[in-house]
Amino acid sequence: MAIARYPSFVIDCPDAGALARFYGALLDWEVKASDDWAEIRAENGNCIGFQQVADFTPPQWPAQGTPQQMHLDVMVDDLEVAEAAVTGLGAVRHEHQPGTTFRVFLDPAGHPFCLCVD
Repeated sequence: MAIARYPSFVIDCPDAGALARFYGALLDWEVKASDDWAEIRAENGNCIGFQQVADFTPPQWPAQGTPQQMHLDVMVDDLEVAEAAVTGLGAVRHEHQPGTTFRVFLDPAGHPFCLCVD
C-alpha cells in the first residue's frame, strides 16, 4: 500500500505568482496564488508549488557553482511546436544542448527544464 497518493514538488523562486502562471500555462493546469506562495494543480490532483524566496539565486546550469537541485522534464509531441510555445510564455532556450531528443530551457526564474520526446 502506498503511503502517499502523489508527489507534489515545490520550487523556490523570486516571484511565486509569476512562475506559477508560466507553468500553469505550459501545462494547462489551474493556478492559485497568494502573496508569497502559489501552486498549479492538474485535474487528477498532481500539484507543483512555488515558494517565494527573498534573495533568490537562480541555478547556473550546467555548471554546479549554484546547482540546479532539481528540474522538470515535460513530455511533448513536437519539439519545434513546444519550443515556440514555451519561449512565447517567457522561457529562454539554453545555449548548452547536450542531447537530440530533448531541449533545455530556463524558466522565467532561471530554473532549467527540458522539453522531451520519447
